[in-house]
Amino acid sequence: MNVYEGSIVTCDEHGTVVRFLVEDGCRIVFTGSSLPEEYRAAPRVALGEKALLPAFGDTHIHFMSYAFFAAGLDIRAARSIDEATAAISGFVRERSPRYVIGFGASAYGVAERRLLTRADIDAVCPDRPVFIAKYDGHAAIINSPLIKEVAGKLRNVRGFDAESGLMTQEAFFRVTDAVTGTISLPATLGNMLAGIDTLAGYGIGLVHSVTGIGFPADMDVTLESLFARGLANPLAYRVFFQTMDVGKVQKRKLPRIGGCFATALDGCFGSVDAAMREPYEASARLPKELSHGVLYYSDNQVAAFCKEANRRGLQIEMHAIGDAAFDQAVGAIAAALRDLPREDHRHTIIHACLPTRSGLETCAKLGIRIAVQPAFLQWDQEPLEYLESIMGARAFDISPLRTMTDMGIELSGGSDAPCTVPDPIHGIWAACNHYVRGQSISIQEALNLYTRNAARGSFDEKERGSLETGKAADMVILNQNPLSLALADLRSLRVESLLLSGKTYRAGQGRASLLLRGLANGNGEI
Repeated sequence: MNVYEGSIVTCDEHGTVVRFLVEDGCRIVFTGSSLPEEYRAAPRVALGEKALLPAFGDTHIHFMSYAFFAAGLDIRAARSIDEATAAISGFVRERSPRYVIGFGASAYGVAERRLLTRADIDAVCPDRPVFIAKYDGHAAIINSPLIKEVAGKLRNVRGFDAESGLMTQEAFFRVTDAVTGTISLPATLGNMLAGIDTLAGYGIGLVHSVTGIGFPADMDVTLESLFARGLANPLAYRVFFQTMDVGKVQKRKLPRIGGCFATALDGCFGSVDAAMREPYEASARLPKELSHGVLYYSDNQVAAFCKEANRRGLQIEMHAIGDAAFDQAVGAIAAALRDLPREDHRHTIIHACLPTRSGLETCAKLGIRIAVQPAFLQWDQEPLEYLESIMGARAFDISPLRTMTDMGIELSGGSDAPCTVPDPIHGIWAACNHYVRGQSISIQEALNLYTRNAARGSFDEKERGSLETGKAADMVILNQNPLSLALADLRSLRVESLLLSGKTYRAGQGRASLLLRGLANGNGEI
């Protein structure tokens, strides 16, 4: 038993702050402003200037991709093409990998204001395949050796530009499938274990991982399921299978379906293929047929998918960034709920970067949730200047957090890592400091995105998401009380420790033991 004394931010539905919390047997047995006699002899943890909060959640992360890229080459800090290519050549020199896999190419973070090209990469690495994903995770640049390897998979596929080496849309998905299939199982598991320890360092105790990016027999989904069940630390890891094949999800006895990739309805602003109702600005210089971005599916296809998934009792999540894609997602979910009404479905639209007012009204009416990524609002790789150049005044309509909150729409927070760093504190700061001041939300509301609302996003609220009697003692200690800070100072918050079931998270566990536990816990919740 431990008694915590100090600033305890419960994140319950009333935003209660108490002085005492008692943890016993891995669970919270008391919270309140005065300590009952029966607990006064128990050991105390004096928080002092620190604060105790619920463990954070990340409600949209491509965890395997995050772990995969975190172990490779990160060029997000490059400020010129020369710096980026020097990083590639240095990586090859130090590690001599069979495949060079990197992340973070951006036309907006470098002085030249352009992307890397096939020729740039060939000049420093002409003899082995190179795959450099864009910062937004929706495109990549590949070099000549890799083009030679995958050319047979890309014939007549949309998004394949052999001259520049830029892979977008379907071409990007196919190249990603080919590259990820080259990584060994031991290396993949090692990367995942290192990745989960990093998330814990950010105070994350609940992960919503979207998976299913084209491995043979969906082995990536199998591996993440084993991983989720085999973790030695009691971190809550929820798997979202990115497929429109409802049968695949039911076969694996998963309660949820969706994410990005196969359940992405459009592209993104970084690749100028988010689906828009009005054309992009002329400065985007798009072919006429792509002037409104790309919808990957017809309305009928998306509605049919949603109806089937809803009938089977699944929770649905779909990626939609542009306003046309947002309306398509809302319309499909609404059609599914007309077909079979469900009171507590918790269907979710991921991103909803440019929502329409009518679509938001439908979300509020039908209880459709939105998983937002506030870090997009303060993103060096995709600055407001760029968004204005391709969208004009519409850039100031992106992620209207205040509007959505005031309409009663439940929002949850995530990172979309590896696109942004999976740091909830950065997301909380960004949500409270929207570049449109009137669309910022309060500190408590921002905390809720990553705590109580995050838990509700996977039906976990009975166990976690707030510090209330009876719940698991999944908690994070911060260096300061966020509620006492000015909005601009929220970036000064730091995670001191993560406690899961009342115990301090310990990094490091074996790959073999994880797999054995995962197999032994074959019926465990994911």
